[in-house]
Amino acid sequence: MVDTCPLWVSNPIYTIMSLQQIDFSKVLNDEQVYDHMMANYDQLGKDWINHQWRWMNAVYQAFKDHYKYMIIISLVEKTLQFYDQMNIKLSYEQYYSKNFLQIDKFSITELCEKLQLPKETVRRKVLELEKLGVLKRQKKQIIIDRRSFTFIKPENQMKYTAGYILKISEILTKEKLYSKKLEVKMIENVLKKNFSICWRWFYRMQIPMIIGYHDMFEDLTTFHVWGTVCMNQAFNFKTALNKRNGSNQTHDYMDFQKELFTGDYNEFNESLIKGDKARSNGVSAMSVSDMTGIPRATVIRKCKFLIKNDFLRLNEKKQYILTGFNVQRVLPYQKLIFKNKAKFIRKVLNLLTIS
Repeated sequence: MVDTCPLWVSNPIYTIMSLQQIDFSKVLNDEQVYDHMMANYDQLGKDWINHQWRWMNAVYQAFKDHYKYMIIISLVEKTLQFYDQMNIKLSYEQYYSKNFLQIDKFSITELCEKLQLPKETVRRKVLELEKLGVLKRQKKQIIIDRRSFTFIKPENQMKYTAGYILKISEILTKEKLYSKKLEVKMIENVLKKNFSICWRWFYRMQIPMIIGYHDMFEDLTTFHVWGTVCMNQAFNFKTALNKRNGSNQTHDYMDFQKELFTGDYNEFNESLIKGDKARSNGVSAMSVSDMTGIPRATVIRKCKFLIKNDFLRLNEKKQYILTGFNVQRVLPYQKLIFKNKAKFIRKVLNLLTIS
């Protein structure tokens, strides 16, 4: 569903007093945020990959099972949607002060449709969550027990997300599109103060993204492994980029990603790092396991699938690196993801403007 309603109209957090103080000529739109993210991707790519990788780690670490976590946050998003529709705003503290979260009219079919998973899979995962005491079902209602809050409270994620939003705001400020001076702590506080609406925006960005990657890689563990290799390569690439011509050259999204995936930066990097090419610095199965908590045997099995399907290859050190095939498969989908990312960031930045 396309969100065409302006933020200040669609949400009650924008009071009449706040509206009177807004300079509407400086209100951001999705296209402005998207265009400047893409044009300045050399400044953002590593941070975005790191942001998403940290989130995937949190998804896995909660239950050592990506799908259990996705079921939980899909149900949480349902409660946030209800609060939004009822014009109820809850802070982070208010939301998690409850003894339980109740979701009305729960059904396995609804979850299957939202997560695009088979009924048998969702039913099995829900039963496992019930055995853990995380979920309790009462007819067509489901209750998320307070004991599970430690698994799903996004305390650390808010810090990472606030840091990324700050970087976007700095780019928009340089382009004279955004004027409010921000700090990470201020952004985090506003996210917490307006938690029920802001984190619904966040989940509306993240859940469809994860579903799409599930389809592309056939399961989320495979995507998590691939993403870890991608993050390692992005850090190596960014280091090499910073040494090129004093890092004065601006890379847009396509240039950054093509060089990241295909390794076009090897030539200059070879002369800078005494023949040790940045792209050759891959990551081993043991390192991926240590970084993610995914068992090494599982990592090896998933990497075999990724190699077979040309997402990864082994370098001369028997480490995993990306292949050029990712440009054809991954980049078109990522551009769609970034449309949702731009929408989320636009909403938060406009909220920060009047906070």
